[in-house]
Amino acid sequence: MPVLAIVGPTASGKSDAAWSLARRRIADGCPTEVVAVDAFTVYRGMDVGTAKPSPAVREQVPHHLIDVLDPDEELTVASFRRLARSVIDDVRARGATPLLVGGSGLYFRAVVDPLTFPPTDPGVRARLERCWQQDPTGAHAVLEQQDPVAAGRIDPRNLRRTVRALEVIELTGDTFSGFDDGFDRHTSIYPDLEVAYLEPDGATLRTRIRDRAERMVDAGLLEEARRLRAAGPLSRTAAQAIGYAEAFAVLDGQLDVTQLADAVARRTWRYAKRQRSWFRTDPRCVAETADEVVARLASV
Repeated sequence: MPVLAIVGPTASGKSDAAWSLARRRIADGCPTEVVAVDAFTVYRGMDVGTAKPSPAVREQVPHHLIDVLDPDEELTVASFRRLARSVIDDVRARGATPLLVGGSGLYFRAVVDPLTFPPTDPGVRARLERCWQQDPTGAHAVLEQQDPVAAGRIDPRNLRRTVRALEVIELTGDTFSGFDDGFDRHTSIYPDLEVAYLEPDGATLRTRIRDRAERMVDAGLLEEARRLRAAGPLSRTAAQAIGYAEAFAVLDGQLDVTQLADAVARRTWRYAKRQRSWFRTDPRCVAETADEVVARLASV
């Protein structure tokens, strides 16, 4: 059985294309099941803000790696890789085709390519986070001195990734960038992998992102954030999901509710630009329209 994948930035139409493709393949006698390659749809109760496929869609096409963790549980790239590869093996063992769908370039490559991940220590990471919590750019400046290659790949405002790089340096004595030489190679562990990449033009993508942000607010993003907060603190990974920090700011009186959709859309657009930059470095990612993707992968 092949391994299919549809990747691309947020709001590029991946979910709709995957649903159409899976339905078509199933109708043609090729059982196909979606494997969500996403750091946030794994969390129960984070539905509106992560734009999960509806229950109706999931009834018609089997979906995996959705609602498998509680929001207070941590998820690392390495642990996600183990989960995803196990699901892919199970799907193929049942004679079905796994269809990977997601916008996280790192998670996608971790699943399909033989990347090497350095060790981690929760205590060291927690200490570094406390040290640099109020000064992310200061942490990034330290990283720039110790590992300029890694620093060049990390947004100075992204404290989590900066701390991760500093953690690896402290634990191993080697640079964080020295562990990711596999990123320069794009040879999958699945020789029958077929990748499709969706990337609408910038104007179209911005409009879709704005529409999506408004739909989330209308669908109850604020109420969902209130329920999540009442249930307890989110894990570091869950807290990174776009929309929730903005909703929490509204609940705390730091942001007017009328500005919520705008704030979510702005942050989503910044993320989408990073996603595009990531996927464009992968020679397997050649932009196609959704119709082209469905037509090409339907007969694979």
